[in-house]
Amino acid sequence: MKKQATREAYGKALVELGQQHHDIVVLDADLSKSTKTAEFAGLFPERFINAGIAEQNLMGMSAGLAASGKVVFASTFAVFAAGRAFEQIRNSIAYAELNVKICATHAGITVGEDGGSHQSIEDVSLMRSIPGMCVVVPADGPSTRQLLLELYERSGPAYLRLGRLAVPHIYNDDLKLQIGRGIELKDGKDATIIACGIMVEKSLQASEILAGEGIMVSVVDMHTIKPLDQELVIRKAQETGAILTVEEHSIIGGLGSAVCEVVSEYCPVPVLRLGIEDQFGQSGSPEELLQHYGLTVDKIAQKVRNLLKIL
Repeated sequence: MKKQATREAYGKALVELGQQHHDIVVLDADLSKSTKTAEFAGLFPERFINAGIAEQNLMGMSAGLAASGKVVFASTFAVFAAGRAFEQIRNSIAYAELNVKICATHAGITVGEDGGSHQSIEDVSLMRSIPGMCVVVPADGPSTRQLLLELYERSGPAYLRLGRLAVPHIYNDDLKLQIGRGIELKDGKDATIIACGIMVEKSLQASEILAGEGIMVSVVDMHTIKPLDQELVIRKAQETGAILTVEEHSIIGGLGSAVCEVVSEYCPVPVLRLGIEDQFGQSGSPEELLQHYGLTVDKIAQKVRNLLKIL
């Protein structure tokens, strides 16, 4: 199965957009080789700005360029984008409803050995709390490309969460995704798994294990955390009566919280959340960390079994 990091797909899609649209400007915080904006910088140096290790300035500059009519893609690591520059994103970009796409790489614990200080597990929570902010978490390379193209067409601020680790392709290159519309990848009657990012592929694997036990689960790729596809969440709650959310993020304020908010208000059913439970990350290989925090295929399957026991 072909693998590609979502940050790699982002870099290639930026070049594609840059060739088609001359109103695009890309900013980076001295990390262009890691965020994969370097290829865009090489091809379009007049439309690329290295703001240096000054993420707050980067967001302020992005706001100014967007106010002048540019479509701005601002890139750095997630922990710096969502954390260090939160105030500038809130006040300079979102409050003014400016057309800045914050494309944050190296999110989650799969940053690996960089450790807890660099593993952003709160970024979705922070960004979805900002009024008017669109929050998108692609599952693989092809969906990253498609969602980036969609974000260009969508006016207003957005946060695109990308990873460091190469992950398997789920989709084909010709897929069509829509911001705010989840994808039901598998249909089942017994429970629903709603996942985002790298946990979508693992959820599909878990569904195969469960199918071997006679447990048929639906699997949803909820690539847009905000605006959330409430209609799909409600429909799956009604059809299956139980939901498990799975994310490489804190269970506080992320996908699990967003789903629980909808379910509790419109269609109360049991919901379990699988993610990082109110703790920081730590240094280790991506696979070691996924195992340590329970973000594995086996753990997803076991959580579904636990969910069915409380019905």
